[in-house]
Amino acid sequence: MFLGIDFGTSGARGNAITESGQLLYEVKATYDREQSASPEIWKRTLGDLIQEVPSGIRQQLQAISINGTSGTVFLCDRTGTPCSEVLLYNDDRGREYLGSVTAIAPTNSIVISATSSLVKLAWLAAQTDDARAQYFCHQADWLGFLLHGQLGISDYHNALKVGFDVEALQYPAWLKAHPQAHWLPRVLAPGTVVSQIRPDVAEAGQINPACRIATGTTDSIAAFLASGAQNPGDAVTSLGSTLVIKLLSRKRLEEPQYGIYSHRLGDLWLTGGASNTGGAVLQNFFTPEQINQLCARINPNILCDLDYYPLLKPGERFPLSAPLLPPRLTPRPREDSAFLYGLLSGIARIEAQGYQRLKELGATPVGRILTAGGGATNTTWQKIRAQYLPLFPEISTQMQAAYGTALLAKSSLKNSSK
Repeated sequence: MFLGIDFGTSGARGNAITESGQLLYEVKATYDREQSASPEIWKRTLGDLIQEVPSGIRQQLQAISINGTSGTVFLCDRTGTPCSEVLLYNDDRGREYLGSVTAIAPTNSIVISATSSLVKLAWLAAQTDDARAQYFCHQADWLGFLLHGQLGISDYHNALKVGFDVEALQYPAWLKAHPQAHWLPRVLAPGTVVSQIRPDVAEAGQINPACRIATGTTDSIAAFLASGAQNPGDAVTSLGSTLVIKLLSRKRLEEPQYGIYSHRLGDLWLTGGASNTGGAVLQNFFTPEQINQLCARINPNILCDLDYYPLLKPGERFPLSAPLLPPRLTPRPREDSAFLYGLLSGIARIEAQGYQRLKELGATPVGRILTAGGGATNTTWQKIRAQYLPLFPEISTQMQAAYGTALLAKSSLKNSSK
């Protein structure tokens, strides 16, 4: 049995699966968005999630893997205690350091962004007056450390935005010369066994002491792995707090001016980007219950005439990199259902622009579009998206990133035997 755990901006989920991929058990926990930058909350949530898994499953677990939000980073000391603020995936406080990063990085590097992990590292180094700092951690790295006990280990999905070269599988020379390069983690392939679970954690949680802990991935890649997409041209749109597009392509794209980058996935490339629009904007105005009620009043067969660009604050990452792009949410109709229709249509247009951009740049043509995330089951939203997309969107085989991470945990035992 294998356990995958997904940490997001509003909570965490765990999926336990069998060798054949059957979903055995699902657990979840929520926390306030204000708590999404709290390692103490993450630690407590991780423990609570594992304890909610039935003891019969815990005692038979063979491997565990964890995903986190891409670009959520912080510093910790040699004991693993955080010693800086946590900067979330969309935190652009380090934008004043973008110039210094641009001066040393290749022109097409993903790190040339106000929200890149390398820009955040520069900001953390300047703001953290703590000589104890020893390690630059991604969210998934640190959560994995809590289980296996080894600091300074990451995976090349999480490490991409700090500048790791996923073709050469090493840090490039320009990054090795960075003043904070000594804080950077050792990078392994996603789904690589690090070690067996810490004996004290296994004993306290009544977990199989032979359970292996594997390197993780990012939340959007985990959702892709869960979807069932596996052929060039297969694409997945994740409708979570943000809108994320991933297309399995034979061609690697690196176009920072459009917020487009590529993750390595075997011999292919997972290319796309993450917009700042998405479900978080919807939840800023409506509760999930209100969204369901208002969607029942929307006629998706009539094209919406509101030209919104739904953002919570200025700044966009994809399908264009525009740090100062303002939200466009006016005029607001008197009817809430019409306003919601405008928001959903605006997000759908941004998604369509993302796929069009990938096509223009030469990615493998889209053959099908699968949908994951919390918005995937909203049939009204599906119909609205179909107005703009080149193909009618399908629902993924599995919609939980935790399931994809469980598959990654399962693959780790096969990888370790090679």
